[in-house]
Amino acid sequence: MRGPASPAWTGRARDRYICPVDPGELLDLLKRRTGFTEAHAALLRELGEVMVPIAHEVALAFYDYLGRDPELGALLHAEPGRVERLYRTFARWYGELFSGVYDRAYAERRRRIGLVHARLGIGPRAMIPAMGIVQELSLEHMRMALRGHEVYSAVEAFEKLVAMEVALIEESYLEALSLGLSLGHRDLTQALKEGASALLSRA
Repeated sequence: MRGPASPAWTGRARDRYICPVDPGELLDLLKRRTGFTEAHAALLRELGEVMVPIAHEVALAFYDYLGRDPELGALLHAEPGRVERLYRTFARWYGELFSGVYDRAYAERRRRIGLVHARLGIGPRAMIPAMGIVQELSLEHMRMALRGHEVYSAVEAFEKLVAMEVALIEESYLEALSLGLSLGHRDLTQALKEGASALLSRA
């Protein structure tokens, strides 16, 4: 009998757990529920000129926040070069917030980001507060860089996008956790990590 340490899932049973919610369809649903429009997308693209240059500063604050937690800090520094790789990934992610293109490929990249963090054991209770740091620094920069009448529409567009970002990443956690539990893992953290690892290996 195969135990949780060496799970096997093949055929139809395996496929049931691969991306049960289509990322593109989920993004369309989130756009409707947040009221995110093409006008918001165009505005975010325009904001890129003033927002993308602070990506490094926001990344420093993001990983400084995570690193101050003993458990998360140990995960970040468990492998040589991991933090440096994450900084580069973060910079790309932050730049894409202001790309103006929010399509299926965008949603699929968000799913992968969630799964990569889940595989490391960085779950929602770490990521969601850390996203608050991203939002706080970004909104502060908008207030300083934009004129008074521009701030409201910029904040509105950005907050709608952040809400969608969190929902997309959270959905990937649920997907990973569901699969990990189905593979026999009863510890939730281990189920999250193993489920995410399995999904990433399939991708």
